[in-house]
Amino acid sequence: MSCGCKTSGDSAHSCGTKSANGCESVNTCGNSYKLSVFDWLSNVQNPASNRCDFVEVRFKNDRKLFYKNVNNIPLHIGSVVTVESSPGHDVGVVSLTGELVKIQMKKKRASEENPLKIYRQANQKDIEVWQEARKKEENIKIEARKISHRIGLEMKITDVEYQGDSSKVTFYYTADNRVDFRMLIKEFAGAFRTKIDMKQIGFRQEAAKVGGIGSCGRELCCSTWLTDFRSVNTNVARYQQLSINPQKLAGQCGKLKCCLNYELDSYLDALSHFPSSSTMIDTEKGRAFCIKIDVFKKKMWFAYVDSSMAWYDFDVDLVKKMISQNKRGERTLPLEDLKQPEISVKTVDLIQENSVDRFEKKNRGSSKNRNQVSNQNRPSNNQNQGPRKPRPENNNQRPERNDKEERPERQERQPRPEKPVRPNQNNNQRPQKPQQQKPSIEKTENVNAVNNDTETKPQNQPPKKKFKKKFPPKKDNNA
Repeated sequence: MSCGCKTSGDSAHSCGTKSANGCESVNTCGNSYKLSVFDWLSNVQNPASNRCDFVEVRFKNDRKLFYKNVNNIPLHIGSVVTVESSPGHDVGVVSLTGELVKIQMKKKRASEENPLKIYRQANQKDIEVWQEARKKEENIKIEARKISHRIGLEMKITDVEYQGDSSKVTFYYTADNRVDFRMLIKEFAGAFRTKIDMKQIGFRQEAAKVGGIGSCGRELCCSTWLTDFRSVNTNVARYQQLSINPQKLAGQCGKLKCCLNYELDSYLDALSHFPSSSTMIDTEKGRAFCIKIDVFKKKMWFAYVDSSMAWYDFDVDLVKKMISQNKRGERTLPLEDLKQPEISVKTVDLIQENSVDRFEKKNRGSSKNRNQVSNQNRPSNNQNQGPRKPRPENNNQRPERNDKEERPERQERQPRPEKPVRPNQNNNQRPQKPQQQKPSIEKTENVNAVNNDTETKPQNQPPKKKFKKKFPPKKDNNA
C-alpha cells in the first residue's frame, strides 16, 4: 500500500521533491509510515454537496491530530502544511482527507468544537526550519538523559520532538512512579534555551514510538496498525491452555503481548461446547477429576483422585455421556475400561526432514541394480537359439562365431613418406648432411612375420590391447 514516497515527519525521511505540496503521485496509499490509513473512498464521488472540512495531519512517529481546512486549500495525502499550535505554529504532513476523516474522528472521539486550523501550505522556509529542528533531536535526547541521570531521577527519556518553528521541545518519558521534574525543567531550559514540555507515556506507547521486530518475525502491531491498547490479563493465557511463562508471553514492552487477545473469542466459543474443567466423574474405581483440555483435538484428560499419575483422555461426547450417567445416580465403568485403543496412523514424511540420509547420494548403487534387473529381464539364449551345438573335442581349435560380424583383416602399415628437404634460405646456415638409406631387409622380414602370425590366429579374434606400464610413485624420504 505504499508508493515509495518517504514524506515523513522525522529527519531521516523527507519528501524527495522538497516542496510544500509533497508527492504528487500519492493519492490513496498514505505513504510508508507508522499507522498509515488506506483511503478506499478516493475514487468514489461524494453524492452529498457538503464536503468534510477536516483533515488528519500526522507528525513525528505516531502522533496525529485533526485540523479544519478553513481556507478550503486543495490538499491531498502527502501535502506539507503549516497548522495552528500554542505557541507559534507547527509543520506536519496530511495523512488522510475526505469522508474517512469523520470515521477516524468518531473512532478516536475527537470533538468538532473549537478545532485547530490549517494556516497554509508550508513554504520553503518553513520546511528548512522544520528539517533543521529535526536534526537536533538525537543530540538533545542524549544530553537530556545525561542531565536526568546526574540529578538522580528514576525515569527514562524515550523520545524528543521539536515543534515546526523550533519554539518548543516535547520530552516523552517513562517511569514506574511519580517523578518530580521541577528541577529537571530548569536544567533543560538553561541548556536548550527554549520552552520545555514533559509528557509521561506508558510502556506500550514507548514500544509503539520506538518500534521493532516481534517474536513472530514481523513489525510490532502497536507501531504499524494498532491504535488502542486493551488490557491483557493472565486469564487470557489460561483460556488458551498456555503455560504462564513471562519470557514467552511478554512482548518488547515488558507487558503481556497484545496478540493474546486476537484469538480469545475463538477459544471462548470453542470452550462453550466443553464441560467445565472442575467437573468430577464417579466411577466404580473412584472419583476422577479433569486435568487438561485440548481445544483442537476436542479431548479431556482425567485422572483418579487417589492416583493422579495415570492420565486417560476421552472425547467430549463421551465425557458428556459420563456426566449425564452420574446425574442419574449411576456410576460409570473404570477409566481404563472406557479407554479405547488408539489406532496408530502411519505417517509419510513427504519432506524427509527426519531422515538422516536425506543429504546423501542415493544413486550410487543404482547402476549395479539396473544391470542386475536388465540381466534378469533379458531372454535366455536357449529359448531363442534352440538346442546348443556340441563342443569340439579339440579345445585348442575354437569354432568360428557366426553371430558376430567378421572383422576385416588387419592391413599392413605403409611406411611414412619422407619429409621434403627445405632449401637453405640463409647462406649462413650449415649445409645439411645427405640422409643415409637404411637397409630395408629388416622391414620386409618383420612384415612377413606379421603376415604369418595373422594366418595362424583365427580371423575373428580381437587384437589384444597394449597397456602402458605404470610405475609406482616415488617415496619422499623427507615426508
